[in-house]
Amino acid sequence: MTAPPAVLAAPAPSDPGAALTRRRVRVGETLFRLALLSCLVVAFAFLVWIVAFAIYRGWDRLDARLWENMPTGRVSRIEGAGVQSAITGTLWVIGTTALICLPIGILAAIYLEEYANNERWYNRLLELNIQNLAGVPSIIFGILGLGVIARAMGLGFTVLTASLILALLVLPIVIIATREAIRAVPQSIRQASYALGATRWQTISRQVLPIAVPGIATGSILALSRAIGEAAPLIMLGAVTYITFNPNGLDSAYTVLPVQIFSLVIEAQAGFQRLGAAAIVLLLGLLLLMNSLAIVVRNRFQKRW
Repeated sequence: MTAPPAVLAAPAPSDPGAALTRRRVRVGETLFRLALLSCLVVAFAFLVWIVAFAIYRGWDRLDARLWENMPTGRVSRIEGAGVQSAITGTLWVIGTTALICLPIGILAAIYLEEYANNERWYNRLLELNIQNLAGVPSIIFGILGLGVIARAMGLGFTVLTASLILALLVLPIVIIATREAIRAVPQSIRQASYALGATRWQTISRQVLPIAVPGIATGSILALSRAIGEAAPLIMLGAVTYITFNPNGLDSAYTVLPVQIFSLVIEAQAGFQRLGAAAIVLLLGLLLLMNSLAIVVRNRFQKRW
């Protein structure tokens, strides 16, 4: 006997409601992608416009006079003036900030990620405060430094005071970035190290940290980039706008590029404004250089698992 012919199942009718839902989802995704692209284009165009305007405005001052000469308060001498004291002060403040902030931030992140017990109330309180401090306006740190560090502690308006406040300002960023870099290291690396008899510190120092270096370096450089551009807290801490000498120590008076730029661009004379525009280009170039360095470090040493 021959087998009965197989009965072919008729195709199920398409659901109009499901098709309409899929069409709406595709339209929504397209609109969302266009909105993101528009935001990117607007932000990039605004940045390009600012850089182009600053270069156009300060083109005739973008020469060696900018970093070789001191600022001046006289209109008759503005063509030969520069911002050397502000550049030197910026290097002093940011260098000291890095020496204070980076070791503390990295060690705090290691403790919170590898050693801290999240069931302890003080560890939870510490994490909550770190997350909240990352969103505090910079002027609040300036007021804190003015009342506590400059006056109560008697450090005055010096390079050390400015560095301490900027270190407090960017410390949460360094801690959060370092924790994310450490957390990205696979647990299998730690387990393999423990299986070979390594202690916790040997595992952290010889396995975890070398792998996390790209993320730690990137977060640290970006945090210091933010510190370079801060002016509000330093105005509260006595960063004067007219200094004709370079800082020579942590207890020296100082000025920095953002404060110097602010004092130049508010002047009515065109010569001061051109010098301020040239200083803006110099500051933007420094920030772009640091951000590019962060990208290079991340791409050069990043490992994929």
